[in-house]
Amino acid sequence: MGVPPTRPADRAPARPGIPPTRPADRALSRPRRRLPAALAALAALLAVGAGVLVDLATPAPRPADAPADAFSAERAYQNVKVIAARPHVAGSAANDQVREHVVGVLRGLGLETEVQDTVAPEAGQLSGAAGGATLARVRNVVARLPGTDPTGRVFLVAHYDSVQSGPGGNDDAAGTSTVLEVARALAAGPRPRNDVVLVLTDAEEACLCGAAGFAADHPLAADGGVVLNLEARGSTGPVIMFETSRNNAKLVEAFGRAAPHPVGTSFAVEIYRALPNDTDFTAFLDRRFVGLNSAYIDGGAVYHTPLDVPAAMDRGSLQMHGDNALGLAREFGRTDLRDLGSDHDDTYFPVPGGLVRYPGWLTLPLTLVALLAVGALGWLLRRRGRATAGRLAAGAGLALVPVVAAPLGAWLLWTAVTTVRPGYAELLDPYRPVWYRLAVVALAAAILFTWYALTRRWAGPAALAFGGLVWLALFGVLLAVLVPGGAYLTTLPALAGAVAGLAALATRRDGPWPVLAVTLAGAVAVVILLPTVVLLFPALGMGMGGVAALFAVLLGLAALPVVDLLHPQAGGQRGLGALRARRLGALPAGAAALAAVVLAGVGLAVDRFDAAHPVPTHLMYALDAGTGTARWLSHEDDPQPWTDGFVGGKADVSDDFPGLGDGELRAGPAPAASLPAPALELLSDTRSGDQRVLRVRVVPQRPGVRLLSLHVDTSTATVRSATVAGRDVPVKARDGRWGFGVVFHAPPVEGVEVTLTLAPKAGQVNLRAMDASDGLGGLPGFRARPADVGVVGSHSSEMLAVARTYPL
Repeated sequence: MGVPPTRPADRAPARPGIPPTRPADRALSRPRRRLPAALAALAALLAVGAGVLVDLATPAPRPADAPADAFSAERAYQNVKVIAARPHVAGSAANDQVREHVVGVLRGLGLETEVQDTVAPEAGQLSGAAGGATLARVRNVVARLPGTDPTGRVFLVAHYDSVQSGPGGNDDAAGTSTVLEVARALAAGPRPRNDVVLVLTDAEEACLCGAAGFAADHPLAADGGVVLNLEARGSTGPVIMFETSRNNAKLVEAFGRAAPHPVGTSFAVEIYRALPNDTDFTAFLDRRFVGLNSAYIDGGAVYHTPLDVPAAMDRGSLQMHGDNALGLAREFGRTDLRDLGSDHDDTYFPVPGGLVRYPGWLTLPLTLVALLAVGALGWLLRRRGRATAGRLAAGAGLALVPVVAAPLGAWLLWTAVTTVRPGYAELLDPYRPVWYRLAVVALAAAILFTWYALTRRWAGPAALAFGGLVWLALFGVLLAVLVPGGAYLTTLPALAGAVAGLAALATRRDGPWPVLAVTLAGAVAVVILLPTVVLLFPALGMGMGGVAALFAVLLGLAALPVVDLLHPQAGGQRGLGALRARRLGALPAGAAALAAVVLAGVGLAVDRFDAAHPVPTHLMYALDAGTGTARWLSHEDDPQPWTDGFVGGKADVSDDFPGLGDGELRAGPAPAASLPAPALELLSDTRSGDQRVLRVRVVPQRPGVRLLSLHVDTSTATVRSATVAGRDVPVKARDGRWGFGVVFHAPPVEGVEVTLTLAPKAGQVNLRAMDASDGLGGLPGFRARPADVGVVGSHSSEMLAVARTYPL
């Protein structure tokens, strides 16, 4: 049957020698059997997507009777249960017990093992509360497996302390137990060529001080080396190699070759470098080590909470951690470490079965090639009469609509969900986030399909496909300038789509080759962008689900010619035929919109707060022992009903409790407990010219104190220099009354000595001392949490602070 005639207004203007193009011909492909072609293309893309998801899945945990030279998650899990039996913050008796266990395991393997006991400054920029300096007493566990012919050292690093608010089953009993099991597997096999040093650090949660102390002061760290840091920020999911040292080309090459499950992207590395987040890896980078940082990050609802228990751990994630760590330890253990230098970063991303990588200096040339290819496609579409210049420009303009609408829609969806379930505001991610993630993807699909159904007949499929590729290519340029390691995300799909379009135009449009070409281009987009969508959700949380929605829409734009096959033949229908075509074209959009609503509803139905999944709350108690006044404090912006019983409006407490940092908190009056402030002992007070030198000792007066702080009233003196526990600290002033201070984590019971060189401004100098412990249960006026109310994962949850001003 012939194609029905079209109205003259629907025809593209004719060019000399070229007949006008009917709307039915404004597509890159026009298969004679449209439904089978659509089903085949969709099946191919679904199969590729399934392969991508399978490749991101965690391996099955190996049993305890696995070969001695292999990593066994079940063997490692036995150490997890011991390490994460209870919270073990740095300096606590529980942490001492964990350290003794770790030392015993390593010495039992016959390894040279020692405890580095030192005072160390913070690494990175975690603190800020001190207004000057943060330090800690740390006790790192260090063991060495000597190499046969060392060319350098390989360092396996994890931290054995936990936060005060949880036992750290995943963060970082998983990393510590992985290091212990890797050490056992290495000791059971042939000795490596290079030294392998195992570093289990202390006080990571407080200030990264353990890693900083090892990297700066330990003899084994003097010559640098390759660092493999193991972390966790959740309870499940694939282990992602998310951070590298600079000029990582040879490190990434080794990662792709030696890690059995090489999940990692240069995009993640670029983003993490731009964020203010830090791990122990930061301390080593500051000392010019090279290396790789890895973690699993899904299941973030338990992060730093009492729910981070061993039973919450996905042992498949633990197995993946160990497989990769053991493979990399062996690889760098036999490599000539003097030959790891490079002058550039690699661009890299996972594909089923491995890791694709290429030199970062190719980024800009590839973006230019993609732009030229998309431009050539537009020129040829116009030349062949598939679209006019005006429709091509309109296609590019219209393609911006879903790019903007999908992230906005995801934000509105999550705003609606958190209105119904406000407790989500204090969670990194919901307890059962999969339904909400699928809802966001479905919403992005609904927006894309609706946009396409509304614009397809007027603009034409070819013009809209071109418009989508234009934005992919332009995003590639933007990423190449701002985050070069992420440019591949849109540059390669744009290039593949343009090449596919050119190939489709070079063959018969009603034959199989155009469908095959656009399907292959869609497969490239799925391989590159689907892992990004999947990994962005746990990385950023549902609060930033719009970023994942953006990349989901970019994936849809890259696959528009395949999406087009879901619709009836473009144009040409009139009357009832046109109405039926519009209805058929609306089916994908309607189905996706319905799925988004249903999935969000299922999420609300199944992810309810209960005793096993409590609503998180934050509460502190702060007592001024000098005035006898006390306050309840909370970080919650919109307090939960339980918290609301303690706090009211916002208040700035930096003048009374400078050790808690700047910023407003929710506050409410509290009964004053009979608790002593830390004592301030004056050891010496000397003068030299216009300078006054005070040597004092701050001594905790309560059991369980995990930090001390000392601040100077800068209206009474200017701090010229300061020494804490024998270490010189930088003098950095901040705004406010207490313009200089120090915070000391894990203080010894005998206290911490501080020497201050001052330029007095008045007859007396005011010092503000504060200490903090954990646990609110015995305080007057405290009401225990109900079963379905929990503790938010915060370094200050359940903190009990006592402060006093001492005039000298």
